[in-house]
Amino acid sequence: EDEVILSSTIERILKRRLILGGNGQSVAAPLIRELVWARYFPDSSIPEALVAKVAGEVDLYLKLEEGINKKHHLNKGTVNEWILHLLSSEIEHILKPNDPKDVMGLYIFRIFKDRVRITDDSEETRDLQVFIAIRRAYANDDLAFLRYHLCKQYFGGLAEHNLDKIADNFPQALEQIEYQFKYPAKDRIYTYIKNQTIPFLILDDVLRKHQGKAFALASDEDFLSAEVFSACNARYKTIAGKVRRAIVRSVIFIFFTKATFALLVEGTFEKFLYGRIIWSSIALNSLTPSILMIVVGLLIKTPHRDNSMRILRKINTILYDDPPVLDPPLSVKKKPGKIDPLMWSLFMILWLAAFVLSFGAIIFVLTKLNVNPLSQGVFMFFLAIVSFVSYRINRTAHMYIMKERKENLGSLFSDFFFMPFIQVGRRLTLAISQINIILG
Repeated sequence: EDEVILSSTIERILKRRLILGGNGQSVAAPLIRELVWARYFPDSSIPEALVAKVAGEVDLYLKLEEGINKKHHLNKGTVNEWILHLLSSEIEHILKPNDPKDVMGLYIFRIFKDRVRITDDSEETRDLQVFIAIRRAYANDDLAFLRYHLCKQYFGGLAEHNLDKIADNFPQALEQIEYQFKYPAKDRIYTYIKNQTIPFLILDDVLRKHQGKAFALASDEDFLSAEVFSACNARYKTIAGKVRRAIVRSVIFIFFTKATFALLVEGTFEKFLYGRIIWSSIALNSLTPSILMIVVGLLIKTPHRDNSMRILRKINTILYDDPPVLDPPLSVKKKPGKIDPLMWSLFMILWLAAFVLSFGAIIFVLTKLNVNPLSQGVFMFFLAIVSFVSYRINRTAHMYIMKERKENLGSLFSDFFFMPFIQVGRRLTLAISQINIILG
């Protein structure tokens, strides 16, 4: 997500500069120079006082890491990962203080913390789960930011006076925070919050544009409506740009990865089996996934005016109704009820049938076209990647759509046929992205 690109960049720079041993003085200034060169900040926009503050935080977190490793027998790799996550998030907050999303996030938390109930757990756990869901759904926090915010909740800010205390209690904090990330009901709470964050995103845009004039804005419904529509259109244009960039990146990713496979794997196999490379087959097999990706991208549509009307109605109820008329409250259990063995067996049969029919249909067609077994495997490999990437791009394009999705036979069939490819493609894409030179 765009919201975490800066912190991820800071983390990579820190990792590179600290791996051979460094301190705040040797790391801070080069780190900020790299961020300026990469156009994260304008030239000469970061004063020396902030550079010194970053240097102090680097030294402080390095002391914390040393103290934790001395006092506890934790995995040093895990401790280092946590320190890098906390430090990179801290540095971003130093360089970009007063994030407006923090204010709106607290407002959303006040609204929803009493609309979620965990029947077999404490209110403290409920509050933490709602907080995590809001940070994920509204602020798009990644793991590093989530760890940072929860550590701030647990310890407060890191300083010289509490460094030893934090080092002493770090294992307990790590255990409790990781438990919250794996909480059994977390996905249901996240989905409930996620489905209701869109109006708050648009409202935040409007309030930020008219900072200090919130009362006047809320008093003029016509003016508010015009500003909401303007904010929606701006968001839609942003999404259209994101979709275009995602399609271009995905086509490049898929084409170069496929071409590499074709030359190194398929070419070698054909040379060994047939005594020659079948270039027409390799060209067709290399271009097909990219063409499919382009076609899918062209079919993706961004929201329209009717969606903006639904957002406006939600914003009106947030501003004028007490309490706001939102989705019904959510009640969940920490421990899910017992699964019916018959229903579980039926689900597994259907899931296996989806895999067999989806992959079997592709194999049948490719066999009829006399495609060799290795090329069939490579073709399905990249079809899975295209399916997953298309799903992700489509989800991005619809991230501001309020309307409930209407299920029909076409969509049910599409889900049934392509979901196995999406699931396989997700795992393959995560693995390939770790070694793909173009992405690096």
